[in-house]
Amino acid sequence: MRFRTRAFLFCFVPFGLLCSASFQIGQRLVEDAVRKDLLDHLRASQLALRDAQAKADLQNSRFLRREAANPELESGMQRLLSNSSSSHARIAVAEHLRTIGEQMGFDLLFASAPDGAPLAGVVRPAVTSPDQAEQLIPLENGVVAQSSTGLLVLGDRMFQFASAPVHGKTEDLGTISVGKYFHLPSPDDPAVLVHDGEVIDFNLDNVPDAQVHAAMNGCTGRQECDFRMTGANWIAIPMQDLGSGYTLWKLENVDLSTGPLRKRLQTLFLIMEFGSLYLALLCSVISARSIEKPLSLVISQLRKAEETGVFQEASLALSPTTELCELTESYTRAAVSARNARQKLQSAYVEFIGSLASALDARDRYTAGHSGRVSLYATATAEAMGLEMDHVEQIRIGAQLHDIGKIGVPDSILQKPGRLTAKEFALVQEHPVIGRRILEGVEGLTPYLDAVELHHENWDGSGYPRGQSGEETPIDARIIHVSDAYDAMTSHRSYRRGRSHEQAVNELIRCAGTQFDPHIVKVFVNLPPEIFSGAQPDDFSLEQEFETA
Repeated sequence: MRFRTRAFLFCFVPFGLLCSASFQIGQRLVEDAVRKDLLDHLRASQLALRDAQAKADLQNSRFLRREAANPELESGMQRLLSNSSSSHARIAVAEHLRTIGEQMGFDLLFASAPDGAPLAGVVRPAVTSPDQAEQLIPLENGVVAQSSTGLLVLGDRMFQFASAPVHGKTEDLGTISVGKYFHLPSPDDPAVLVHDGEVIDFNLDNVPDAQVHAAMNGCTGRQECDFRMTGANWIAIPMQDLGSGYTLWKLENVDLSTGPLRKRLQTLFLIMEFGSLYLALLCSVISARSIEKPLSLVISQLRKAEETGVFQEASLALSPTTELCELTESYTRAAVSARNARQKLQSAYVEFIGSLASALDARDRYTAGHSGRVSLYATATAEAMGLEMDHVEQIRIGAQLHDIGKIGVPDSILQKPGRLTAKEFALVQEHPVIGRRILEGVEGLTPYLDAVELHHENWDGSGYPRGQSGEETPIDARIIHVSDAYDAMTSHRSYRRGRSHEQAVNELIRCAGTQFDPHIVKVFVNLPPEIFSGAQPDDFSLEQEFETA
């Protein structure tokens, strides 16, 4: 994986995870806030219902105490207690109960003996709505109340009732109880009726009984209860204690209540998240590029330096990051220092080898200054050909070193006054290879190896040591070949007098295309005359020698 990709992922992924986590946390906080509001609403409803129930109980208690002291009711209950089979007394008590029930709107009234045995009672048939309420009718079967208040279940009917004792002048006559039908709220107001931990009834539509029982089993004895049912989150609190072990629980679907708000928040969060992710993507790409570009450049330069051994300077305006700028600046300073050190070392090598070349020229008074003149001619030719300055400098130094291999040729051959034999000439022809061996041991002199080894290769392939032809031979060696030949022809030898400039130029032109590169010869012969006049050796003594010979 590329560094830019890794840098991008390191910048983008944590930000993306942070945005996702923020979205989840924000949504959870919203749900918790809504849940708290629901609980507060339920508790407020619970308190309001308790207040209303307390007022109703107080009103019922006052009514019951007043009716319990009614002489007509006392008389009827005394007659029933003395003769329980008296139908006349039972009808009288039932009629009295029916009258006060119709007046007060009760759905159930009954009188009980002190031991709880039923005496008489009336009940209103099932009520579907207040407008359709039917008249109270005698209660066929008596009712046994276990407490003074609570919930009574008669078949499929439920009544919320209250009781009060009836006292005679000298004895306890029993109790009188009144009640109203108990109905669960509408399905819009979910509720569950629980008796001693068991679900008795509920008003939830399309919810299986098993799920309601399983959900409410874990709520017994708790002030609030959270559970999942029908794939949604619910909350429930005990809304009303109806007595006799009956409790009415109020339920709220948290997901349904938070759904619209959650959708709006989800849309808002998604817009914010995608916007943040886009900004994070943009910032991550920019950051990755600002980090990767300078590092990649430094690494690339180091790899090139590893291959070439030359340090290249890096641009400083690559990144706004201070540390990366400092890195590139440090690298550049190191590159400059290394390059300067390399140049100094290379100059030292060249100066040393040049001193050897000068010493070589000094071995023979006829070749003194030869390497310097060849270097001058070759440099002028390279400049006239429009080569780059670095290349021109490489040719200049290569020309100075071109005959360094003659160190390995015996003085008896180099300084021989007459012409060389074939065997001796063969030894002289080895000097390019010897020169290459001398230089290739020094790493900084690698650019000059071709000039030293191949400056005797001919254009037609008849030269040595490799027999290369045409442009197979590097241009450095071809330029030095022409310059070397010109200086050799114009220099005096012990066995011949040097040619004039015009004679040497004519010879170069004659051999162009066979021994020399035609283009280089054309450039060479058109060099300014002062190049050649300023380079001729001061050989007056040699002129005298030839005149006296």
